[in-house]
Amino acid sequence: MTGADPRAHLGQAMERVAASQTTAMTDRASALREAGRDIISLSVGEPDFPTPSHIIAAAKAALDDGATRYTAVTGTSALKAAAALHFQRDLGIAAQPDAIIATAGGKQAIFEAFAATLSAGDEVIVPSPWWVSYPQMVRFMGASVVPLLTHPRDGFRFDAGELDGQIGPRTKWLVLNSPGNPTGAVYPAQMLRHIGEVLRSHPQVMVLSDDIYAPLNYTSGPHATLAAVCPDLAERVLTVSGVSKAYAMTGFRIGLATGPHWLVDAMGRLQSNTSGNPAAVSQAAAVAALEGPQDFLAEWREAFRERRDLVVRRINAIPGLSCPVPDGAFYAFVDAAPLMDRFGDDAALALHLLDNGVAIVPASAFGGRDGFRISFAASKEKLDEALSRVESALA
Repeated sequence: MTGADPRAHLGQAMERVAASQTTAMTDRASALREAGRDIISLSVGEPDFPTPSHIIAAAKAALDDGATRYTAVTGTSALKAAAALHFQRDLGIAAQPDAIIATAGGKQAIFEAFAATLSAGDEVIVPSPWWVSYPQMVRFMGASVVPLLTHPRDGFRFDAGELDGQIGPRTKWLVLNSPGNPTGAVYPAQMLRHIGEVLRSHPQVMVLSDDIYAPLNYTSGPHATLAAVCPDLAERVLTVSGVSKAYAMTGFRIGLATGPHWLVDAMGRLQSNTSGNPAAVSQAAAVAALEGPQDFLAEWREAFRERRDLVVRRINAIPGLSCPVPDGAFYAFVDAAPLMDRFGDDAALALHLLDNGVAIVPASAFGGRDGFRISFAASKEKLDEALSRVESALA
């Protein structure tokens, strides 16, 4: 005699959400390594550089000073001041501390913004390929994802005319991720100005500008973000940043967001009833990251550029694979369409590569198809060995 399916207890919102395939692949690679397999994981976007020593020292000092208790829900005044410095210096946004919220990673800020604004039937335009969690969050809220397809020939960027054609009466948000995950797409200032022109005709549309990879821009121009390029639209833009990627602080879990007061206040109300404040010691470390030396970022960026060039060169030399040169972040989005007759789909290809010692994430996890994403946040030695394994696995 069998009982009822325990999954019947789950709410309807959970039926709309799937687990992140990037973390699932990373977990699978970790399990294989623990079982004794030699696996090189290129599935997760985590810099391999050590967290800078002055940040670690600040975290230790904060613990010694008693940073083990609650703080203000939306972040300490010290962190908000450091975040305001960051938004002005690095993104060109004159953010006031009372319009800034600190969260447990940038992912929490995005979730809170959608939770505070989306209702059933609303629509969110998300350029595709997309970061895996954007559509999952939108669907959890009961809203619908409107894909805005992009292509390698265009640097995985859409133009303003394509955006205008996708906006409807229920469009609530446009998501902009530059530099982008998984494609490395970067939107220059002129493209953002054209996007701004379209948005002025649609005042109901908010913009979620995910700038977490801003320091990892390999183009000749400075980083551009919509709230700075089109300041008249700033009251409709939530800009998300953080310390995870630029400062190799993924485990500290500190995200930062700035936007209109009404939205930041609503996000704070949600946070007060869910997680509460981000970890006190992590906030102190983030202050040191944002206010401390920044010169190492240029060195890291050049190291990532060299890794990017290695990956692109090696990938394009493997029969059946191709990939454009990403303009930012630390991901290469690989096309493997010529191999689909052999493997059937990109999930099967990903499992085949995992069996051969390399963990990547299939393109279908990002709303794409017939390919995969490689993170080049690993060392050149690991990347070179991993790509040799890929070449052998596909020979």
